Amino acid sequence: MFKEVSIGLLIPFLGTLLGSACVFFLKKDLSDKLQKALTGFASGVMVAASIWSLIIPAMDFSKDMGKLAFVPSAIGFAGGILFLLILDMIIPHLHLNTDKAEGPKSRLKKTTMMVLAVTLHNIPEGMAVGVVYAGLLSGNTTITVGGALALAIGIAIQNFPEGAIISMPLCANGDKKINAFIKGTLSGAVEPIGALLTIFAASFFLPAMPYLLSFAAGAMIYVVIEELIPEMSSGEHSNIGTLSFSVGFILMMALDVALG
Repeated sequence: MFKEVSIGLLIPFLGTLLGSACVFFLKKDLSDKLQKALTGFASGVMVAASIWSLIIPAMDFSKDMGKLAFVPSAIGFAGGILFLLILDMIIPHLHLNTDKAEGPKSRLKKTTMMVLAVTLHNIPEGMAVGVVYAGLLSGNTTITVGGALALAIGIAIQNFPEGAIISMPLCANGDKKINAFIKGTLSGAVEPIGALLTIFAASFFLPAMPYLLSFAAGAMIYVVIEELIPEMSSGEHSNIGTLSFSVGFILMMALDVALG
């Protein structure tokens, strides 16, 4: 089981690393259409993962509560939203294609705040993978090896465009390719770290598993609504983002059902 967990935690990070490596092979910055397509795809994957890999298993964990099985999921989901809202307010960051930074005033470089923005919404993804594998290690039959692997693969797939989205603009803004690659890769390093911490914490609070699963779902949905959907919907070509969202959603749904 240790081998399966180790691989599962590293798969999402590999997606970010490979996406960041695009800076060595693509000569031009990502076009607006491609950015919207990649952002929409990532949104679809995250929403589907939140439902099939997190919220539904969370309710299954609480099925002994009967008609109140939704309560832990509702509380955890709200907690995840609040957690990301607080992080959004206390960490200075800059979203793609914007010039106005969010969070407290800071003298950090523009490129640094762009990396922080991606790092910020990688936190819930790491938590999601960690809590699912924590549930697997607990021996609960609600979560299977295939289901946990499906989530890891899904997160890795959507991390690939995220890696490219951060490394390519950094290079276009003056960073050397190797520096852009390192920064893009490091933005995803928070995922395996967050996953390990979540597994460690969950091992002490197994009864809280449904809360933790839905907490991760709430945090991921916050990122989708607050950051990704506005990026894919603003300006022209918003239909490209919508179609890509559908593709990402269907792919993640299929992965979870097929492997779970």
